[in-house]
Formats: sequence, C-alpha cells, structure tokens
Amino acid sequence: MAKWWALLLLCALWVTAGAKEAAPAADDPVLEARMNRIAVELRCLVCQNQTIADSHAGLADDLRREIREQLVRGASDEQVVQYMTDRYGDFIRYRPPMKASTAVLWAGPIVLLIGGLAVLALVLRRRSRLAPEQFEPDALDDEAEAAGEAH
Repeated sequence: MAKWWALLLLCALWVTAGAKEAAPAADDPVLEARMNRIAVELRCLVCQNQTIADSHAGLADDLRREIREQLVRGASDEQVVQYMTDRYGDFIRYRPPMKASTAVLWAGPIVLLIGGLAVLALVLRRRSRLAPEQFEPDALDDEAEAAGEAH
C-alpha cells in the first residue's frame, strides 16, 4: 500500500512540475487596470493578430511586465505607449498614427475596394455588350445534351 501512495505522490509532483507560474498581478488594482488599458492598445510582436493583453507568448509577458514597471516608476500612459513605439516602431500599435509612413495602412483598404469595384464594373460592362452566342456553353449543358441524345 505504501508503494501506491509513493507512486501517487510521485505522479502528483510530476504533474505540478510543469505548471507555469501565474502572471504577477499588481498590488494596486488601479495600476493593473491602467496596464491592461495600455496592453489592449499594443500588438503582440509574436502573434501579430492579438494584443499583448490577450497573448500568451513569452514576449507578451515581458512587455506586460515592462508596462507595469514603467507605471510603477510614474510614467504616464502616453509615455509608456511612446516608449514602446520608439522601441518597436508603429507596428506595435493597433491604431497607428496618421503620418506619411503609415498612410498606406490607412488608405490601402479603401484604394483596393475602389479598384476592385472598378474592375467589376468594367467586366460587367464588357459582358453586357457581348451577344449570347459569344459566350462559351457550360460543361453541364453539353453533358445534358449528350445524355438526352443517348436516350
């Protein structure tokens, strides 16, 4: 019986050995709320489609810790975001500022949408000018005719 208890204890120790330490929470809930508010505005550089508040990557843990440390030292929210931007570039921000280097990020989707609509309009306009006999018959129509002739 003692062997079973020893084995059970060994298994329990083995399972808990791989457990990860919980992320440290600030003693001050106001400070933690500020850290989360900033972390939601910053992109995880590893995941790239998540904020550092949502990411479980090691770098995101480090960035959250860095934000906490700066806030404890008395930095304002804007100073923390500026520090991260200076260090990692505008890419770290989910809403990059409007300036010449980020104009493509802001205007690109609109330009692509307008271009796509223009191409669609051009194709539909050309197709409307074609006579019906200029269109190639569908492969299903050919198979249906062949099946009808076989009967």
